Amino acid sequence: MRAFFFLLTLVIGAAVGLGLTWVTTVNGYGPGLIRSGPWEAWPKAGTEEADPYARAALARAGELPLELADGLAFVARTDSSGAALDGRCDIRLTGGIPQARFWTLTVTDARGRLIDNAAMRSGFTSTEVVWNRDGTLDIALGPRARAGNWLPTGARDRIVLTLRLYDTPVGLASRTSDAPEMPRLVTERCPWSGS
Repeated sequence: MRAFFFLLTLVIGAAVGLGLTWVTTVNGYGPGLIRSGPWEAWPKAGTEEADPYARAALARAGELPLELADGLAFVARTDSSGAALDGRCDIRLTGGIPQARFWTLTVTDARGRLIDNAAMRSGFTSTEVVWNRDGTLDIALGPRARAGNWLPTGARDRIVLTLRLYDTPVGLASRTSDAPEMPRLVTERCPWSGS
């Protein structure tokens, strides 16, 4: 009878431990988060100093993060007001990009997969966007084609934006107060909601 209770306790402890680890790692890479508006990054996730939660999240997702010396990836799942990014809506990314030698902006579905579309475009790089005269960006995201910088969202209900900064001084300091100013994300129109 004692062996049964011992095994039951062991199974319950393992289930609770694994469950809590999964919950901790499902929306990011554990502690060490820096945030700027809707953008989130984990500078140490790709380093030897990564904590066990970051390592578990990377193993679960099967991702290979950027080494901090190479660059830093910022992820946005919400707009600047906190509403989830909805690919059925018209969304606008405006503002400046932190200093970097090169950057990429990619739109994916909620599971991290590229979105099929007729334009065959899933992102922009710093060399192919049309810049404003003041050095800022204006990128439209949505299901319908737009003139200028437009990223198709495939009318997916949830989308994720990833901005990867390569060869950048951002994130080299470990304090969270060093988060750079990032571009704003504004949901402009959602035809299905009447707004």
